[in-house]
Formats: sequence, structure tokens, C-alpha cells
Amino acid sequence: MTPWTRRSLLVAAASGGLVACTTNPSGAGLSARDKIDRDVDAALADLYSNVPGAAELGASAQGILVIPKIRKAGFFASGSYGEGALMIGPAKVDYYSLSSLGIGLTFGASEFNQALFFMTPQALQDFRVADGWELGADAAVVVRSDGAAAGLASTQINRPITEVIFGQKGLIADASLAGAKYSRIIR
Repeated sequence: MTPWTRRSLLVAAASGGLVACTTNPSGAGLSARDKIDRDVDAALADLYSNVPGAAELGASAQGILVIPKIRKAGFFASGSYGEGALMIGPAKVDYYSLSSLGIGLTFGASEFNQALFFMTPQALQDFRVADGWELGADAAVVVRSDGAAAGLASTQINRPITEVIFGQKGLIADASLAGAKYSRIIR
């Protein structure tokens, strides 16, 4: 067996990238809006089935912003991006992107889903009328760790906005300061 050299590693990576660019991903032929809708529905179903208390939280929320498949990568500086939909009741009323930039000790890449539950009409209205909204100090953050019996407790839902992170994949070491911005997009 021959050892991997830098050249053979580059050839393998380029070949993999070429194959990825030439294959038809699932959802080929769908519009960007349809892909977001499909991913939001799947993420919401995953959230409700795997995070205890999430369905009850969703039932009492004024609106829910679901951003599936947020991808984060970093090597000292980090960035993340994802697109999702704001749901009021069963209807998807607007589409949003999430982008963040962080500076610090970040190494690796990950993918995760995020749901923001707007518990008061005022919180939902403030989000919808803002031009580029940032998650503020009046939000509670809940991180769902796979393998742990974590759920949503009533002490976590007494704020106007509750953020739930779930469905994490990948490996990332992160000790950075990051700012996230939500912006309305046309899809």
C-alpha cells in the first residue's frame, strides 16, 4: 500500500468535487422556495419528534422561524449561513437568511437546525419590521445535545423569544465571539 502524498490527496479531493458537481442532488428541478419549504417541514417534524416540549412550545408561539441546515465552518475565523421560513400557524409567510461571522478559536465544520419561537405578538412584530435583525439578550437559548435527555422546561419559555438548536452534525471546536444577522429574502 502506498502512502498518501499531498499530490494524491489533492487529486482525490478534486475528483470528489467534480463528482459532486456533476451528480443530480435530491430535489433537482425544485425551485429555491420549494427546497426551503421541504427542508423547513422536515426540520420542524424532527424538532417536534425529538425535543420534548417543543410541540407544546410551538402550539403557544405567535410565530416560528425555522432555519434548517445551517452550515458553520471555521479556522480561527468562522462563518455560518442558512435559509429558512417564518411560519405563522401552518403558513410560511416570509423567508429569511441567517448569516454570522465569528473571530476566535474555531476549528472544524458543522451543520445544525435552528428554530426561533416568538412567544409574544410584540416580539414577532419587532422581528418582522426590522431591517436586518439580531438575536438579542431577551432570548433564551436551548441546545439539544444528541444522546442527552434534554428538553424544554417551563423556565426556558418565559422569554419573548426562545431559540432551539437541534440536529447537530459534524465536528467543531468553537470558542469565538459571533454575531448573527437575520435578513428577509425573496424566494
